[in-house]
Amino acid sequence: MRRAETQPLPSRWPVARPIVQFFLVGLVAVAVVGIATSVAARRVGQREAIVDARTTTLVKAQTVVEPIATDGLLTAQPAAVRAVDRVVRHGVLDRSLVRVKIWTRQGEIVYSDESRLDGTTYRLGDDELAALDKGVIEAEVSDLQKPENRFERQFHKMLEVYLPIRTPSGARLLFEAYYRYDAVSASGTRIWKSFAPVSIGALVALELIQIPIAWSLARRLRERQRERERLLQQALDASDTERRRIAGDLHDGVVQDLAGVAFSLAGASRQQPSPTGTATLLDRSAAQVRDSIKSLRSLLVDIYPPSLADAGLGSALTDLLAGVESRGVATVLDTDALQEPVGEDVARVVWRAAQEAVRNVVTHSRGSSVRVRAATTERAVELDVVDNGVGFDVDALRSRAADGHVGLRTLRDLVAHSGGEVRVDSSPGAGTAVHVEVPLR
Repeated sequence: MRRAETQPLPSRWPVARPIVQFFLVGLVAVAVVGIATSVAARRVGQREAIVDARTTTLVKAQTVVEPIATDGLLTAQPAAVRAVDRVVRHGVLDRSLVRVKIWTRQGEIVYSDESRLDGTTYRLGDDELAALDKGVIEAEVSDLQKPENRFERQFHKMLEVYLPIRTPSGARLLFEAYYRYDAVSASGTRIWKSFAPVSIGALVALELIQIPIAWSLARRLRERQRERERLLQQALDASDTERRRIAGDLHDGVVQDLAGVAFSLAGASRQQPSPTGTATLLDRSAAQVRDSIKSLRSLLVDIYPPSLADAGLGSALTDLLAGVESRGVATVLDTDALQEPVGEDVARVVWRAAQEAVRNVVTHSRGSSVRVRAATTERAVELDVVDNGVGFDVDALRSRAADGHVGLRTLRDLVAHSGGEVRVDSSPGAGTAVHVEVPLR
């Protein structure tokens, strides 16, 4: 893990990345709202156009056609038909209203501006009969496949509006007007164009206003993250400094004193004359002191490996496994692919990972052997710790952590702080393999 003070200044990209993401999400939102506004505006426009068509039909039917419609229209008398045709062509038809039909209740077309339909008979639909009987106005998309609409198929899609009109005798005829549907769609487009600049412009303006705010928040967040990283690094450095100080004090103080005591006891046991019992006691005491020195030196390796900074990672791993061998576990160390030096910070993380993995072997696996391999790749230092112990179910790691087995979780947290990763492969009765990668930079 690199020290905070030696890290290069971060680029602007870590701050810019969330801003770019925010901007892209904003663009997607603008696009979605724009599409939704377009669809809604077109529908509103179409509804308004249909309302206008209904109103126009009502006005033209009742104010232009109905006053001219005589009872002679009921029997399609030529004079009555010509009178209606004259007002229809001059006062009813326009660019959007392109067809007019007048029906009797029996389904006979007594008038149409398309003269080929005059006198033909077709079945009126239920809606048309209901409008004729109830005196209401209705509008619907025309079914151009019907035979009575065969002359309108050239328009592809039409809107028909129908309502009843009365002759002077009170007889009801069905007045039917046909509108180009593209005129209805054009009305929706006009409404959308009137709404689009306002709605989309407001969204774009809101997006542009939020970008500086988001930039400021992202920069502050990045600064807080760097501050937390510095505090974490300071805590790690302080811990290592304290470990080094304690290890140095023990090595230069207690260990040296005990070594002197062991030497004195061994010398006293060889002095002449000396009772046999006393000499034996002195030899045994000297052996116990030497064992205590070994234990203390193993403890020193656990606290802080003295050879890590001086001799390198390979030597520190050798010292680590020496303590494991003293507990009756066979060890194999492979550092042929390890290129020294790897940097003290990286070496410290790798060694701590090895220490935690080996401790789990001794404490939990009950294995008789452990193999440790350290290697340097282009981008990282890799560590493999493999034992032949009892193994465990990897999927049960969380429950094991809940029960207090936090060794592997501690290992993962340790390596994660340096940007590395840990993979664990294990199964009951098949041992455990721990793979660690710590990036060189």
